[in-house]
Amino acid sequence: MRRRLLTLLCLAVLGSSFALGESVRQERRDLRHDRIDRRHDRRDLRSDKRDLRSDRRQLRRDVRHGNYRAARRERRDIRRDKRDVRSDRRDLRSDRRDIRHDRRDVFKARH
Repeated sequence: MRRRLLTLLCLAVLGSSFALGESVRQERRDLRHDRIDRRHDRRDLRSDKRDLRSDRRQLRRDVRHGNYRAARRERRDIRRDKRDVRSDRRDLRSDRRDIRHDRRDVFKARH
């Protein structure tokens, strides 16, 4: 009877250690994907800011030359780019928060 209980206890401990190892791997994988996503968001944000600067230059040029229809289109494009920049910044904050929580979870799982 003791032998069976000891065997069951050993199997339970062994099974839980495998589950813990898989959990740590999953957390690390999630952390890696969050970092990749953050890198892509930063690149997208830089691209949007560059586009915004270009649109502002074109707006100034259109107003200076009296092309008000093109200036109106540029203003619409600028508003759209600003919304996109805000969205990218919000996404970056979310990714930063995710990374912080994932790092904390990986650290807890190791110790």
